[in-house]
Amino acid sequence: MQTTSHLLMIRPVDFKFNEQTAENNKFQVASGNADVQAQALKEFDDFAELLRINHIDVKVIDDTLQPETPDSIFPNNWVSFHEDGSVYLYPMFSENRRQERRREILDELSKQFDIKHINDLSFYEYQEAYLEGTGSMVLDRVNKIAYACLSIRTDVSALNNFCQLAEYKSVIFHAVDGSGFPIYHTNVMMCIGDRFAVICLDSIPNQHEKSFVKQVLSSTGKEVIEISLDQMNHFAGNMLQVSNSDGENLLIMSAQAYNSLTTEQIQALEKYNRIIYAAINTIETNGGGSARCMLAEIHLPQK
Repeated sequence: MQTTSHLLMIRPVDFKFNEQTAENNKFQVASGNADVQAQALKEFDDFAELLRINHIDVKVIDDTLQPETPDSIFPNNWVSFHEDGSVYLYPMFSENRRQERRREILDELSKQFDIKHINDLSFYEYQEAYLEGTGSMVLDRVNKIAYACLSIRTDVSALNNFCQLAEYKSVIFHAVDGSGFPIYHTNVMMCIGDRFAVICLDSIPNQHEKSFVKQVLSSTGKEVIEISLDQMNHFAGNMLQVSNSDGENLLIMSAQAYNSLTTEQIQALEKYNRIIYAAINTIETNGGGSARCMLAEIHLPQK
C-alpha cells in the first residue's frame, strides 16, 4: 500500500540551526531567536497531537542531548520501513546527522512491529556518497518506483543499490530552485499519493527529464497537480499522504504550505484526501524541512 497509519516522530531536545547542513539546504535560514528549541518543541507537540486527534498512530521517541543531533526531528532521512519487514539505514551528508541512526529506536519499534532484516547503506559515507532516505527519494510504493533529483545528498550509486535491494525502479532527474541551485531533497519538490502526485515541474530545467517524469507519473495513473517555484519555497511539495485507523486518507502538510495553495489546487487534492495542517514555522525556518520531513512512515507488519 502507498499509505500507512503508523508514523515515527523524534521529539527534539536541542533543535537549532545546523551549520553543517546549511551549505546546500537553501530552505534553511537562521532565525536568530533565543528560544528556538522551546518554540520547536511546542510546534512538535501540537503537530503530534493533531495527528493523534485524527486517529493516526504516532510513535514519539525522545531525542537525547548527547550526541548532539540538531536535526533529529527529521527521521525520514536516516531510516525507512517497508511492508516486507525490511528496514533501510541511509548514508548522511552531515557528520552530526549520522548520529541520528540509533539502534535503540529500532529496538523500541520492534516491540510492536516485525523487523525481519536491516539493510545498512551507511557505508557509502566512507565514499562521500549519500542517499538521505525518503528525503532523497520519493517512493511510489505500489508501483515500486523511486523518484530522485540528484544533488550532493542523492548519489546515483547509493540510489541504485537501494533500488536493487528493494526491487524498485529509479526515475532520476535534476531539479533546481529559482536561482539555479540544486534542490537538496526530492521531497521538497514532489509528493506521491495513491492516485495523485504534487510536483513542481518548473524546478526541472531539462525538458526531456521534465517530460519523462510527467509521463511516468501519468502512466501509473496519477493525476499530476503542479505547484509553482514560489509554492515549493513555502514547502507545498513537502506533503505526506497517510491513512488513519478509520481507513480515511489524509494529506499532511504545514500551515505555510496550505496557505500557499490556490482554491483550485486544494479542491484537486480534496478529491483524494482530507487535508490537515500544522503551524511549524520555527522548524521550517531553522531546519529547512517541513511536515513530511518530520514523519517516517512505518510500513512494517505488526506483531
